[in-house]
Amino acid sequence: MDDAALIDRVRLQDPRAERAFYERHVDRIHRLAYRMTGDEALAREYTQDTFVRAFDKLSEFRADSALSTWLHAIAVSVILNGLRKVKRIHGREQGMDELPEVAITARESEPDLKQRMREAIDALPDGYRMVFVMHDVEGFTHEEIGSALGIQPGTSKAQLFRARGKLRAALHEFAGEWQ
Repeated sequence: MDDAALIDRVRLQDPRAERAFYERHVDRIHRLAYRMTGDEALAREYTQDTFVRAFDKLSEFRADSALSTWLHAIAVSVILNGLRKVKRIHGREQGMDELPEVAITARESEPDLKQRMREAIDALPDGYRMVFVMHDVEGFTHEEIGSALGIQPGTSKAQLFRARGKLRAALHEFAGEWQ
């Protein structure tokens, strides 16, 4: 069944169509949420919130863009809002400078590339990380990213360029291993 027919059936509140809609898109939304948050529990929560919002707003879908692009725009909004909320909550917690010192033994071994890559991506500013994940990991075009994030394709290209530069700088010691 194509997206248009599926949407029509979901709008009629057909439970099988709702399930098919969810199953068709859940993996991609969850991957996006996980890559943006780096946290499985948050990814599940934001995936669920995305589908709740999508079912609620499906009557507003006008098919100006692909259903997957529209759904990803909702997911990006849910994720960014959720991350802002998490950041506000963590901002209220006690700062590291206020905690008593604890003796920590230094680790001599260097973390592997995969872990450092994950940390480097997590350290990117939200906009850079979102564009990097959507383009280089999920395969979206700059036009689709612009539509989903409400930015110009040129802004998406610039943020991707800057994100890649930050990742190169953060991972420069592994450069010989990539070539």
